[in-house]
Amino acid sequence: MLDQYQIYQQVLFQVLGPLAQLKSAQLIAAGNHNQGIQLKTSEGVFFLKLNFDHERDVLSKEAEGLKLLRKSTFLKIPQIYGFGRVEDYNYLLSEYIQGSRLQVDYWEDLGLGLANLHLNNKRQFGLETDNYIASIPQKNQYHDNWIDFFIEQRLEPMLGKAYFDRLIPLDFLKKFQSIYSKLEALFPKEKASLLHGDLWSGNVICGSDGKPCLIDPAVYYGHREMDLAFSRLFGGFDSRFYEAYESVLPLEPDFESRMSLYNLYPLLVHLNLFGTAYLPGIEKIINRFGT
Repeated sequence: MLDQYQIYQQVLFQVLGPLAQLKSAQLIAAGNHNQGIQLKTSEGVFFLKLNFDHERDVLSKEAEGLKLLRKSTFLKIPQIYGFGRVEDYNYLLSEYIQGSRLQVDYWEDLGLGLANLHLNNKRQFGLETDNYIASIPQKNQYHDNWIDFFIEQRLEPMLGKAYFDRLIPLDFLKKFQSIYSKLEALFPKEKASLLHGDLWSGNVICGSDGKPCLIDPAVYYGHREMDLAFSRLFGGFDSRFYEAYESVLPLEPDFESRMSLYNLYPLLVHLNLFGTAYLPGIEKIINRFGT
């Protein structure tokens, strides 16, 4: 079995060829599924993401999402150099983003950039292929109607997984499903917009130029308010971000009142990833909108 440095060198060989030599490696991020490593090489500095997931395409789907974002917004998106598998590891080799101090217009740039991204529209909600949110498969079958897509491709798969894994009882599942008939009246009609799909503070970093950079997407064409709601779930961004966004794409009235409904999806994702600590937050939303 290869040791870690041999794995790094093998990745470099597969992506950059035999002339690329590893000079040093530094672990800079680690989680339940992924490791992030800075590789200093004879060909420059790179960011390597490794994981052990049995879904062998999890990082290739991330690469596809990053490439789609790169051609769809003026915001910084890391360049992808290659992806594949070495030993039991999936890998993704990309541009290393060197952090810096935020520029004075950092939040305005992020808001304008997200609005720019959301101006990429399609007739249907979904994506050509399924992908992942974190390590969980994300279904993206196209639907003409946002409500049908939200229920069938977002809520139901996560709710079913939670029930199958015994994180929720049957009566909770049925109570949750009782809100479905009310969604049509609560969500405004919008075109399908290209979304980042996992927009929280951990997936926005500052580049060497002091400008925002988006990472770790879970892209699809959906209701643009999904990204805005998700950004508010864990503390939110600076108010200048939201003001800049709305200067280009104003939100429909009463967004604040329906925001928590969008966040049922990321809360279900976190329930399936991390356990029942997220149940009270979900139940609070269901009690508010349910029968």
